[in-house]
Amino acid sequence: MAAIMTAQELNDFLDQVFEQVADDFHVDEVTDDSVTMRLLTSDKHLRPGGTISGPSMFGLADVAAYVVTLAHIGPRALAVTTNCSIDFMRKPEANVPLIAKARLLKLGKQLSVTDVLLFSEGLDKPVARASLTYAIPPKSMG
Repeated sequence: MAAIMTAQELNDFLDQVFEQVADDFHVDEVTDDSVTMRLLTSDKHLRPGGTISGPSMFGLADVAAYVVTLAHIGPRALAVTTNCSIDFMRKPEANVPLIAKARLLKLGKQLSVTDVLLFSEGLDKPVARASLTYAIPPKSMG
């Protein structure tokens, strides 16, 4: 299924709908079944020990699944997470952006299923992997 929103349209949507965290995230690329985006890490994303916190990693995975879903259904702010499973595999680098590669596995009328790999920028092995399911609102709820 072809994407119907571009990276710029998705960034603009995040700026409008989630202005409280929009500066943390940036959508880099949209393809027919995936999105690549980043968490622009700062001290607020770190935990003791100088690594990116689990909640920050979850946040990126969750936003990436949301964004890849919206890229294919259009700007419907009321899509919500219904399930998430995340595996933390390696310590991410503290002073570089965290990259999410989200791949849409299934898009139905009511649910989307996404697989997300998280990487420290510049490294080829993932630091985490997440599987997320999103509930899609009826078009009338937009």
